[in-house]
Amino acid sequence: MARIGFHASHELFPPGELLRRARDAERLGFDGAMCSDHFHPWTESQGESGFTWSWLGAAMQATGLTFGTVCAPGQRYHPAIVAQASATLASMFPGRFWVALGTGQYLNEHIDGAPWPAKPERQARLLEAVKVIRALWAGETVDHDTPWFKVRGAKLYTRPERPPRIMGAAITEETAEWVGGWADGLITVGKEPADLRKIVAAFRRGGGASKPMALQAAVSYAEDESQALSEALRRWPVATVDLAKNQDLAAPADFDRETAGATVDDIRDKLRISADLDRHVEWLKGDIEAGFDEIYLHHVGPAPDAFLQAFSERVLPRCRG
Repeated sequence: MARIGFHASHELFPPGELLRRARDAERLGFDGAMCSDHFHPWTESQGESGFTWSWLGAAMQATGLTFGTVCAPGQRYHPAIVAQASATLASMFPGRFWVALGTGQYLNEHIDGAPWPAKPERQARLLEAVKVIRALWAGETVDHDTPWFKVRGAKLYTRPERPPRIMGAAITEETAEWVGGWADGLITVGKEPADLRKIVAAFRRGGGASKPMALQAAVSYAEDESQALSEALRRWPVATVDLAKNQDLAAPADFDRETAGATVDDIRDKLRISADLDRHVEWLKGDIEAGFDEIYLHHVGPAPDAFLQAFSERVLPRCRG
């Protein structure tokens, strides 16, 4: 049976508020949680960007949920630091932490002042980072040279008995097929059913046939359909930005300019927006049928507490039946 969890958006809420919602999600029957890892929000109006790794320690102590996060080692984060941070969480909370690794966005990674590589270089950099992280988790003393980062005499002295799962983050078929060969599993984002099936097929074709798959699904729910639409546009306009630009824009103000003329019609089919809880059940059942083992609901609509309550009572039980 698929696990349905809660996505904690550090771009939309201050960390203390997110911590309370994580506790509420557990109390209301959600199976797990994941969170974003941004240095900047997508837009100025979102207005938050708490530090994920500090928050995860607090959230995992405050709940019994499993947790994961998506990060991009190799530029803003040295891979050895990602290895240490992940190992510490997995040591304190055995079996409850996973990490997803991806190539990142310029929005967050440019802060170190280094050039932003093209996608093929970022993929090569990520593979080198994964090698370093796995070697450190295995207790090796690591010396490693790449064009992007260096490691000298690094060894982790605090390591979990079992290292965390490394999920590969992918939003295109090409990337999904690529991560199938090296990651322990896949994490992707919600799409139209036909497009999602293509992502699944590509991942399995690339070597992920027996590996777990997770989905982060952005949803907007309100009792009024027009409010669900308008709030999704106001709070998550980044959904309307073309993927090629999404990874290469530098600042929240750039995303504000890109989305300045967006309308509710532009976002209507980009996210799962509906006042009809039956429709949300259909979406989730489709995800389960597509083979996803874990689904994390990222609510970008109004009244997040009402969303948690409504889905707990009227959506989750029907998806588990």
